[in-house]
Amino acid sequence: MLVFGIAIALGAVAAATPGTHARQRGIRENAPWLAFYGTARQMGDLRRVAATFRLIDIDADPTAGNFTRADIATLRAGGRNTVLSYLNAGACERYRSYWRTAPSGLIPCGANGAAQIAAYHRYPKEVWMNPGNADYRRLIVEHVAPRLAATGVDGFFIDNLEIVEHGAHDGEAPCDTTCATGGLTLVAELRKKFPDLVLVMQNATSSTTREARVGGVAFPSLLDGVSREETYAPRYDRDAEADLMAWRRLSLTPNGRPFSITTEDYVGSCSQDARARRVYAKSRERGFSPYATISSANQDRVCFWAF
Repeated sequence: MLVFGIAIALGAVAAATPGTHARQRGIRENAPWLAFYGTARQMGDLRRVAATFRLIDIDADPTAGNFTRADIATLRAGGRNTVLSYLNAGACERYRSYWRTAPSGLIPCGANGAAQIAAYHRYPKEVWMNPGNADYRRLIVEHVAPRLAATGVDGFFIDNLEIVEHGAHDGEAPCDTTCATGGLTLVAELRKKFPDLVLVMQNATSSTTREARVGGVAFPSLLDGVSREETYAPRYDRDAEADLMAWRRLSLTPNGRPFSITTEDYVGSCSQDARARRVYAKSRERGFSPYATISSANQDRVCFWAF
């Protein structure tokens, strides 16, 4: 078990963001679910999406202009659906506004050389960041996340925290104990600042996070769900499935609601019905909520599967 002695008052209640009174911890329903990183125009009929999916993950970065507050309200369908915004916690994209600029007192990613670990080999527009760097955490917690929350989303879909699993000798992006501690602390700081928002962590589902404690609090209790990429496609990952099963055995109930466990797999196109059907069957057999789409780098189309 990993224990991190970070004193964070998780019971503190942050001031509510105007217009967010209906938001609260816990995911009402997580099936069907959707991960989509395009624009509202690319999504198409937002009402159809809202009628089809109960959990919807989008990129609500306001400077990207993908979705308006009205669009997000449509997707939320009066609170029936849970709409999350992508939040990159373990890496920083060079095209984000906060790569170049940040409010006074904060350091943008591009200027924080001390927090930059290495280029992200699979995604050349991204740089792995060290969450053990306090300035980087402040940027995320005090600037990036509040801007997303102000769009009216229900919470955050936290990506690239697998940095905490890399270890000090990783070939691409090493992350020592201070770095790993910082990653878990970042989530605790988000929970403190946004006590009523939903936090879902993508990947990073090993015992490194599952068995960790932050400031005397079990790390899993900070979350409302986890999600995992590439569990069943393009190839079966037995270890990823086992990790998700271990999370399921924790029997967590944030805000009295079931802990969400979702899978996202990549089948090449939205017409690969047979392949997607197999993925859905395997995921559902384990009690997870599946979604299948084209590829990790191509998620700007909604796949409406008829099963």
